[in-house]
Amino acid sequence: MLMFINGKGGQLARIRLLILSIPSIITSTFNYSTMNLMFITTAFAQEAMVPEEVGEEQTLSIIELMTSGGIGGNIIMLVLLLLSIIAIYIFVERFLTIGKAGVEDPAFFNGVKDSMHKSDLSAARALCASSNTPISRMLMKGIDRIGRPLGDITAAVENVGKLETYKLEKNLASLATISGAAPMIGFLGTVIGMILAFHEMAMAGGSVNVEMLAGGIYTAMTTTVAGLVVGIMAYLGYNTLVAKVENVVFKMEARSTEFIDLLHEPA
Repeated sequence: MLMFINGKGGQLARIRLLILSIPSIITSTFNYSTMNLMFITTAFAQEAMVPEEVGEEQTLSIIELMTSGGIGGNIIMLVLLLLSIIAIYIFVERFLTIGKAGVEDPAFFNGVKDSMHKSDLSAARALCASSNTPISRMLMKGIDRIGRPLGDITAAVENVGKLETYKLEKNLASLATISGAAPMIGFLGTVIGMILAFHEMAMAGGSVNVEMLAGGIYTAMTTTVAGLVVGIMAYLGYNTLVAKVENVVFKMEARSTEFIDLLHEPA
C-alpha cells in the first residue's frame, strides 16, 4: 500500500504538544496557590484592622473585565485576540478545503476503471480532468505514465499523493503552534500581574489594601483564562482537522492501491 503520511510522526507531534504544556500547567498551578495564600492572608489582615463595610454590588461586563488589567494586561489580551482570529480563520478555511477534497463521486472511479478496461485512456483523462480532487489528480498522473515501467507509475502516483497531502496539511502547524503558545502567553500575563501586585505592595510599605492589588490580580486572572480558552479552541480545531486529513489520505491510499492493482490485471 502506498503511504502518503507518516502517522507515527503525527502522533508524536500531538504527544509532544501535550508534554510541552504540562510544565506550564504545573507552574501556573503553583503560582496560583502562592498568590491565593498571599492575598487571603492580606485580606484577613485588612479585615482585622478595618471595620467591615457593605457597599453596593458592582458587576462587570466581559469587555470591561478583559480590559481592566492595565497596559501590560491589555497588550497580552490584544495578542491573544489576534491569535484567536488567526486560529478561527485557519480552522474555517482548512475545514472547508479538506471537506471539499474528501468528497468523492462513487461513479468517478468506476468510470475510470471502465475506460481503462476498454483501453480508452483519453476518456479516463477526461474524467480525471472534470473532477477537481486530490484523488483525480493522483490518478491523472498515473494514467499519463501508462506505458512506462510499473515502478515509475507507482512512484509518480506516490509523489502526487505526498504533494496533495502537503497541501491538505497547509497551516496546520500554525494552528498547533497557537494551541501551545496561547496558554504560555496567558501565563506570561500571570507573571506580569504578580510583578505589578508585588510592586504595589513594595511601594505602599505598611499600608497595603486590596484595591492597590486589584490591577495585578485582574491581569493575572484574565490573561490566563483568555490564553487557556484560545489554546483549547486551537487544540480542538487542530485535532479535528488532523482527523479529517487522515480520512482523506485513507481514501487516497485506497484508490491508489486499486489503480495499481488495475494495472496488474492482464490486458
